[in-house]
Amino acid sequence: MTVDEIMADLQSHGSESIKKVLLKHGVREPFFGVKVEYLKPIQKKIKKDYQLAKDLYATGNADAMYLAGLIADDEKMTKADLQTWAEQALSTNINEYTVPWVAAEGKLGFEMAMEWIDSPQDHIAAAGWSTLANLAALKEDIELDIDAYRGLLQRVIKTIHASPNRVRSKMNSFVISVGSYINPLNPEAVAAANEIGAVYVDTSGTACKVPDAVEYINKAIARGSLTKKKKTVKC
Repeated sequence: MTVDEIMADLQSHGSESIKKVLLKHGVREPFFGVKVEYLKPIQKKIKKDYQLAKDLYATGNADAMYLAGLIADDEKMTKADLQTWAEQALSTNINEYTVPWVAAEGKLGFEMAMEWIDSPQDHIAAAGWSTLANLAALKEDIELDIDAYRGLLQRVIKTIHASPNRVRSKMNSFVISVGSYINPLNPEAVAAANEIGAVYVDTSGTACKVPDAVEYINKAIARGSLTKKKKTVKC
């Protein structure tokens, strides 16, 4: 499929009602309002295509950018590619999901995430924390820099309440992921969550609720997350 063919297909599946919902959740124009379920058949047909993913992302259309993440050949993504994607990811579904998924499933995830969390731009910093959370869920503990993650927990404790809104949200998700998936850091993540306490995030009038970190960690452990990593974070 070509970019033009895909864009026409996406437009045909757009929905004004879906657009209204997504706008409230931080998705920015331009986009058609396509449900993820309509992207899956396209993903299944294409599978992975490095250049097509980059071309779709470059359209700036949030639906196409999301699809780009699903078909990206993560291992081929260069540092320049990932940096460009992070800078252009102004929609929350792209900077908090698409870009972190691709980064975490590639070979440069940790390196890029550690740079992104220091960014003065909220959407890039949020992408960094989300990437680190995804890496915790994907990589075996032996593949992770446990000391670095331990230090990041302390950083979150000290800075989360003064951080920008969406960065604060992704920091909370990071603590949950560390506590849920990194066995040796589970007690420290729970302790960090208790020390942090309730995290306030402005959800722009939507029904979204901020996850209680300790509660979510305990639920994940009950499902066996400490002994079973995810095969993929893309969905």
